[in-house]
Amino acid sequence: MNELAIMEALLFAAGEEGLTYKQMADVLDIQEERVYELVQQLKRMYETTERGITVVEMAGTLQLVTKKQCAPYLQKLVESPTTSSLSQAALETLAIIAYRQPITRAEIEQIRGVKSDKPLQTLLGKALIKEVGRAEGTGRPILYGTTKEFLDYFGLKTLDELPPLPQWDEQEEEREADLFFERLNEQLQETNE
Repeated sequence: MNELAIMEALLFAAGEEGLTYKQMADVLDIQEERVYELVQQLKRMYETTERGITVVEMAGTLQLVTKKQCAPYLQKLVESPTTSSLSQAALETLAIIAYRQPITRAEIEQIRGVKSDKPLQTLLGKALIKEVGRAEGTGRPILYGTTKEFLDYFGLKTLDELPPLPQWDEQEEEREADLFFERLNEQLQETNE
């Protein structure tokens, strides 16, 4: 495979973070000067053909980006209802944030019982949540809260319009636990017989 194709794939995979000339040189096992030449070739290729992407350098980092002429179409895509649906994980995470804000990622994961990095990225990307500060304590974790876009998305004026959460009394919780342990004991007895 040629170096230009590999460089293009690397830039695509790096996404917003991009890559430095040194990183590209290390991965391609070539000199930084050669990376510079290849970047210039790639830029010329994108400029001379009808392509929707190009390579830019920002603060010493190379990124593959969409051309400005594509902005109206990208805006339509972002705003289209078919692409704005949320996964079950994102909806769960969003509900937790809406009702418990401000809240840290660790608190969200404790409630959900699974990692929540991806749903948080999705919700941040859709501007439904934002960083609202830092918690006190070790590492000062990020606190998340909902945004005006969240309210708009769900047709709410304020958070007070969120439907109330179902009440879960302690007696019901104890009955559920007792039922669980009764079933567990029954299964253990059946296994021992």
